[in-house]
Amino acid sequence: MTGRAAGAQALLPFQSLMRWAGGQARRDPRAPASGAEASPTTGSGGQLASAPPLPGHGAGPQRLALYQRPGSVVLLDDAPDYLEMLADSLPRHWNVEAFLSPESFVNYLQQEPPRWEADFWNQQKIVEAWHRGTPLIPQILSYWAANPERFALTKVCVVDQLMPGMTGLQALDELVDWPGQRILLTGAFDEGLATQAFNRGQIEQFLAKQTERLASHLAAAIDMLMCRPNGRFHQIWAATLSPRQSAILRDPQVADDLARFAGTSFVEWVVIGDPFGILGVSETGEPTWLQLEPTAGLGELARWAADRGVGPEDVRQIQGGHCVYDRDLGLAMPQARPLSVTPAFAIGDAGTLLAAIHRIDDAVAAPAALSYREWLAGKARRRSGRRNTWA
Repeated sequence: MTGRAAGAQALLPFQSLMRWAGGQARRDPRAPASGAEASPTTGSGGQLASAPPLPGHGAGPQRLALYQRPGSVVLLDDAPDYLEMLADSLPRHWNVEAFLSPESFVNYLQQEPPRWEADFWNQQKIVEAWHRGTPLIPQILSYWAANPERFALTKVCVVDQLMPGMTGLQALDELVDWPGQRILLTGAFDEGLATQAFNRGQIEQFLAKQTERLASHLAAAIDMLMCRPNGRFHQIWAATLSPRQSAILRDPQVADDLARFAGTSFVEWVVIGDPFGILGVSETGEPTWLQLEPTAGLGELARWAADRGVGPEDVRQIQGGHCVYDRDLGLAMPQARPLSVTPAFAIGDAGTLLAAIHRIDDAVAAPAALSYREWLAGKARRRSGRRNTWA
């Protein structure tokens, strides 16, 4: 009997899982805002216009992003001091690029669509290889390690409306194929124009420059848009989920619990169906597997564990839903480490899903290769070496 399993007499609640996540956050400090807990924002005069809901994208949950990662923020304003103030007000764990010229801003973002397409294709190829029999988890870890510049892709841009030569909306109209989210900063007399642009889908948000506490409102708006699920990524990874798994994840309580855990624990994550769980990585590059185990399959899992020599007490703990066995992780990554019986946590209130936390060995995925913090520090060093900060 394993020592950890032997002490498990009652099913551990989701709050215990979040305490673990909170401990990780203290060891790996990040800004507190996350997709599940971003500050709400609404209309003009200190109020931010609400973004429309994400449209449906087939099977899978919408409250939980199946794939999430950091991205860059791009700012455009023709006033150097104002632009510097905006950039300095944003959280330090965001990569921020700033432009004084609409032409340079447009040129920069027009180069991104081919890189977005290449990144979508890299992820699609992972799923296609999985259909041919290649396990998902090693592929995802290799993709993360080999493609650090995915973090440079801009997820949100913020543009000033009133500029000489080209307005903010005119600049945005040049970005025909760019897939990111758009925020417009308006002057005192631009609210009607911004509302029309919002209703036409040209922008996701607008915010008046005279807004009180503009910096905090802007940071909250960017954070909310950064955390919105990307529909195309969602479709790619939804293809790995079975109908039963998708139904479980569509339960609002399950999706909210998992979104809260992932947003607190990971800087990047992907939800997959084979094995069923969330593969996430911390800001410092430490990978973790959150095993998701439907309670309907506990009997089969217990029998499988018994057949592999797991002791009778641990088998009873699995049957009772107090522990799980990381069978599927072991099948996906047989080189990682020996299989183990691990305490389980209840997800949601329906009693249909358990979760368990597993560390992934450094020998399988070296943290340095996966570290967003190291990539961000490198970007900052390169940016500080330029003679002119603003393009």
